[in-house]
Amino acid sequence: MEIDFAHKQSAHCENGVVSNLMRHYGFEVSEPMVFGIGSGLLFSYLPFIKVDHAPVFTYRVLPGLIFNRFAKRVGIKVKREKFKNQKIAKERLDENLRNSNPVGLQVGVFNLIYFPDEYRFHFNAHNMVVYGKKEGNYLISDPVMESVTSLTEKQLEKVRFAKGAFAPKGHMYYPVAFPEKLEIEKAIVKGIKQTCRDMTAPVPIVGVKAMKWVASNIRKWPKKVGAKRTNHYLGQIVRMQEEIGTGGGGFRYIYAAFLQEAGKLLNNNELLVLSKQMTEIGDQWRDFAVDASRIYKNRSSESDGYKVIADQLEAIAQREELFFKTLKKAI
Repeated sequence: MEIDFAHKQSAHCENGVVSNLMRHYGFEVSEPMVFGIGSGLLFSYLPFIKVDHAPVFTYRVLPGLIFNRFAKRVGIKVKREKFKNQKIAKERLDENLRNSNPVGLQVGVFNLIYFPDEYRFHFNAHNMVVYGKKEGNYLISDPVMESVTSLTEKQLEKVRFAKGAFAPKGHMYYPVAFPEKLEIEKAIVKGIKQTCRDMTAPVPIVGVKAMKWVASNIRKWPKKVGAKRTNHYLGQIVRMQEEIGTGGGGFRYIYAAFLQEAGKLLNNNELLVLSKQMTEIGDQWRDFAVDASRIYKNRSSESDGYKVIADQLEAIAQREELFFKTLKKAI
């Protein structure tokens, strides 16, 4: 029971799953286009949710939203299922595979045996495709991996029903209906408008306001919670930025690629200029991550390192605020 499914490596799991599923059904849609139309870019600070004893910092929207938004905007219908019963979840997966239907899954990464040890922690928003079953093993197309792999029934069950924040509960999803032609141009405009709204939202936990809040807290944390915990929090920021799901800098590069592709499709030169600016912003995020990592690894030569990186993050927030206001006008 093996579906003829073409695996293509991507920078981010959910984008890659959607792009690969679309290609399977005859629609050539790039990873950046999925991300941009799905309004995947975000920054959010959730101090009331803890992962590994540190607040949640996220650079993307909630799991599933990218595919939901993308599908709605281009005219695709998607079916999603979650389960309380692991046996029923397995039966539904097997049924889809027998019907030659590759299925997207949300899973936890801590028990993904093919992940390097340093990437295996309690993060439950990873995505993959199951495209078959052979000799009792499920065939896995994980888009962040170079090639396909497999998991036993027990191994897959363990990651499908991982515990903790954003527990996947056996979550699986797959497209069930397609239009004759995808409404890409209109979808691009809707996707950009949503991202601009999200990034300039007047609430403290999302967008540039959340970035400024984190910058302010970085200055306060050393006295408030101590250097050890502050460094743990910085490690969480960097790990979520650079190691998990592509992160802050990487997502900015993907979004820059989306704007470049969108600018050509819409014949909008302003989007091409903004694409270059977003690449520069991605570089600033990478510099911030390097400097922050030097502090929590005790390799910084700065006497007031926390203030320095807080200033860096605040500068990025100010630049992104101007960027998204300009982008909104451009479309």
